Amino acid sequence: MKLAIVRQKYTPFGGAERFVERALTALAGRGLDVTIITRHWKGDSGDSRRKVRLCNPFHLGRLWRDAGFSRYVRAIVASGEFDLVQSHERIPGCHIYRAGDGVHATWLELRARSQSRLAAWFTRLHPWHRYTLRTEAAMFRHPGLRAVICNSRMVKDDIARRFAVTEDKLHVIHNGVDLAFFHPDLRQEHRQRVRAELGIPATAPLVLFVGSGFERKGLFPLLQAVARLPDAHVLVVGKDRKLAQAKSLAQELGLADRAHFLGGQADVRPYYGAADVFALPTLYDPFPNAVLEALACGLPVLTSPGSGAAELIEARCGTVVDALDSAAQALALTQLLAMGDDACHQARRAASTCGSEDMALKLETLYGSLMDGASFPARL
Repeated sequence: MKLAIVRQKYTPFGGAERFVERALTALAGRGLDVTIITRHWKGDSGDSRRKVRLCNPFHLGRLWRDAGFSRYVRAIVASGEFDLVQSHERIPGCHIYRAGDGVHATWLELRARSQSRLAAWFTRLHPWHRYTLRTEAAMFRHPGLRAVICNSRMVKDDIARRFAVTEDKLHVIHNGVDLAFFHPDLRQEHRQRVRAELGIPATAPLVLFVGSGFERKGLFPLLQAVARLPDAHVLVVGKDRKLAQAKSLAQELGLADRAHFLGGQADVRPYYGAADVFALPTLYDPFPNAVLEALACGLPVLTSPGSGAAELIEARCGTVVDALDSAAQALALTQLLAMGDDACHQARRAASTCGSEDMALKLETLYGSLMDGASFPARL
């Protein structure tokens, strides 16, 4: 079976791209002929199981960029070259859409909570947002759409409500985490060394934030929350154009010596091992991989109702708090930091339902059903 996976740009730091990486690793070894269609690829070009087709037509601005890439992919779909085309971008006519970015209309509504009325009005009128809203609606209502992969029930329910997509087309497949790669023993391997390198006392409470897109993922309220905890440190892993603003806020809050900004990291495991609590009070995130990785590492998690991963959180391994309520976040962090070893076990248990193998098996089942029950080769 020939499968094309569409993603405009691959970066090792992006959650959606890591899903593509895991899916390819799991599925290409099962006899699928997989081709990546992308504008920019930074994956392992030496992997002979993968084919990469680059498409990066000239463009000025992201609207032209997205529209041009969409036209290219739609032509491929129309050619019939692939049995299935799975897009991670909003492109009408693809057979499968993975809603890894959730619903753009919902994101704009939630983003408006942290904007002034004027800023929210300008956002809605921006040509790219208007194009994305139109394209999103056209994609979900296109007769060629056969399946939508939703990485959380939150996203599934939202799509069904907004676009009247029928239940049989909506499939919840949580992101997969490598449970052997992310595990609680990272604490023994990395805690002492990482803290010593960063000047963090061995007994100081350490809150970890992992994510790019500081405004969307709730870093600024989180910094305000950590400032209410006298001895706590916060470790920020991720790249963002608002880095200077985040550092300035940390300085104003008296966190100059307790906020540590490390930028993007190809391997985040040492920081999971060094931390006591993971926090991602995001305004909107369909299913953040970082929450799943933190749970797999045995960290209690603070997240928000706008996070699809909230459906994994139980009282014994985390809490769900409003993304903009820094006072409630501070209280929740205090409670999470007081949890004992049982929280580690419960967090790991919560992640165990989302292993990479489980994700791959669910994808196999979906692809098989879409190919009219075609069987898959045995595992190699």
